[in-house]
Amino acid sequence: MSGPPEDPQGRPEPVGPPRIPMPRASVEDGERPLPPPPVPAGPDAPEPPPADRRAPLVLEHHVLKSLLGAWALAACSPQETAAVEEHLGECGGCAEEALRLRDAVALLHPPESLDLDPGLRTRVLRGCLDRRPPRIPVPEWAAPYDAETARLDALLQDIGDSEWHAPVRLRWFEREETADRRTTVAGVIAHLLCVDGLVATALGLDDPLGDLATAAPGPRQRTETYWRTAHLPPTRDVRAPWREQSHALVRTVSFTGGPAGKLAVGYGDFELPLRDAMLDRAFECWVHAEDIADAVDYPYAPPAPRHLHRMIDLAARMLPVALAARRQAGLAAPAPTRHLVPAGEPGRSLRLEIEGLGGGEWLIPLDAPGAAGSADHEVAHVALDGVEFCRLAAGHVAPREAAAGQVGDREAIRDVLYAAASLSRL
Repeated sequence: MSGPPEDPQGRPEPVGPPRIPMPRASVEDGERPLPPPPVPAGPDAPEPPPADRRAPLVLEHHVLKSLLGAWALAACSPQETAAVEEHLGECGGCAEEALRLRDAVALLHPPESLDLDPGLRTRVLRGCLDRRPPRIPVPEWAAPYDAETARLDALLQDIGDSEWHAPVRLRWFEREETADRRTTVAGVIAHLLCVDGLVATALGLDDPLGDLATAAPGPRQRTETYWRTAHLPPTRDVRAPWREQSHALVRTVSFTGGPAGKLAVGYGDFELPLRDAMLDRAFECWVHAEDIADAVDYPYAPPAPRHLHRMIDLAARMLPVALAARRQAGLAAPAPTRHLVPAGEPGRSLRLEIEGLGGGEWLIPLDAPGAAGSADHEVAHVALDGVEFCRLAAGHVAPREAAAGQVGDREAIRDVLYAAASLSRL
């Protein structure tokens, strides 16, 4: 092993950190080297330089070029970054390559939505209400409608004038197939205005159809009447009366309180208690908000999980009646006579398992609307994602296309999935 290096005069070079080279006079001129400046000692001694204040790296071109990828990923050390950036100001080829690499790195990052978190409004309101509870709180069963109308109104505020005339395809399920009707964004809001009017009249508020309401008892008839009798196609002007009506509904149910939740709301050929009708209106508001968002290429998230759970619960409770109606119309297999049970008694049941947001489990009685679901009489089990189930109930997904885990009686499973789709309407 060789010893420590020696200087030209034969003295060994001390081992340790490199010495700072000092300027020397020319030996050929006969002058002696200049001594280093004195370094003060004691408390007046200067602080040593920080560890990161190092001399810039001097690297060859091929080394700097090999560092461009790491530089684009921000993976270089500070010294390497400084050396690369200094080189980019002098080498056009490397500068162009660096720009290409930076653009490629940008594609690796998933695009981030500029929209606010849909749960932000709820968290802010909850924080405010924790500090100062409202004098007249919104009933819990009306909160989903309040939230969904506010979310849709925020979407409408962001779209331009021309987008109000963007085509929208409304879809629902009739008998054994999907039906549709084409309208515009403004036409969808007019539809919501008309059907929300059923709740408004039940609460004693003005009907948006006025004198025409007597000839249009159900949701579809009301919408068709409004579209047909309007002097001009709906425009963005329809937003104001729709939003005023939604505010009036929330305000009125808040003043009337919990007992008003049992008030019956007529839908033409059936009725719902007010608390369920408000959930139904929240569900339709969300579904049509997604229709509008698709038409104008706008991101839209599902409802808050607790609101989505209430909507799913309403659909699950309506399934036995929908299944009985399909049997009466000859669209579902009749219930076996030997399994018929009196109202309130347990009977054959299907376990509906909803996964993901708003999930839960429901036992759906199969043989009579008044029967009780029973785990002991379970004959089938269906598993569905929460949002997928809601889209099935909205007529946006055909029953045969619903991605469901299925175990048990195939006929019962088919009948329940088709009954779920039959809950949809214009």
